[in-house]
Amino acid sequence: MENKKKIVVFASGNGSGFENICKKLLDLEFLEISKLYCNNNKALVLDRAKKYGIENFIFQNNDLKNKKVLLDLQKVKPDLIVLAGFLKKIPTDITNKFKHKIINIHPSLLPKYGGKGMYGENVHKKVIENNEKESGFTIHYVDQNYDEGDIIFQKKIPIKKKDPVNLGKEVLKLEHKYYPEIILKCLSDGKS
Repeated sequence: MENKKKIVVFASGNGSGFENICKKLLDLEFLEISKLYCNNNKALVLDRAKKYGIENFIFQNNDLKNKKVLLDLQKVKPDLIVLAGFLKKIPTDITNKFKHKIINIHPSLLPKYGGKGMYGENVHKKVIENNEKESGFTIHYVDQNYDEGDIIFQKKIPIKKKDPVNLGKEVLKLEHKYYPEIILKCLSDGKS
């Protein structure tokens, strides 16, 4: 089928989010997961990409600044860039070129607990330390600042146990349920 919507995924680590996206979206006729971009040549996500036959682009962090990543993205021409456990800041030249075409998922209810260093268990520990009554996750557009882009979707859950590991598992389960749905929504009626 011609005119498939193309997404690319950026990931740095284990890749459970990436694999979840593949499982839910790979069989859709109108969609293509064109490439995985990874800044860690030892990341488990690379094995997951290989398993699904998805091409990867391994780069050094400096390649985000020296335009190597931007030039490759311009060749691929993705309809949407999906961050799934990617921890580096996306430079302004990429966010400007792909305005409202880059989305990220963050394990808190932004604007709370966002910013540099706020990822994974760091977020859940802070949420518990501050005696929050609820947590959740946020899907947002990526702009030039960490975790400050326009919010697309949030899902809240009550905090039942004062345990960051347990909270992390609950939030991740919800992320896996909703992220593929929101990716499709962004492709069909979003700004992308």
